[in-house]
Amino acid sequence: MSEDMIARSAGNPPPGLLSYQVLTKRADFLQAARGKRVHSKSFVLQAWNRRDDDGVRVGFTCSKKVGNAVARNRAKRRLREIARMTLPTAGASGWTYVLIGRKSVTATTVFAELVTELETALKSLHSKS
Repeated sequence: MSEDMIARSAGNPPPGLLSYQVLTKRADFLQAARGKRVHSKSFVLQAWNRRDDDGVRVGFTCSKKVGNAVARNRAKRRLREIARMTLPTAGASGWTYVLIGRKSVTATTVFAELVTELETALKSLHSKS
């Protein structure tokens, strides 16, 4: 097993890419809610610039409007995966992001479209700042 594969399996990104922490505290979600928003077809991206160099933080949420527990969990799994694929390259250090699932859309949109939407949302967010 190469060193690169070992680093990825340990949750560490390859060299040159950003790592991220997952939000667990309500206060962090509330702080991001006071920041900027970008609405896409499949989800809402909230972002807050912490103005530090402490890496990227990301949170995921889906309300009961999204559906039952199975639908909410599926939507959150998909949001986690697009964040894992996109944020190390397109995210900005010192930012907190929250991805909010949308009713009947997040769980059913083609996965490649979700990735593209997140990349577009991040570009438009950072071009405004």
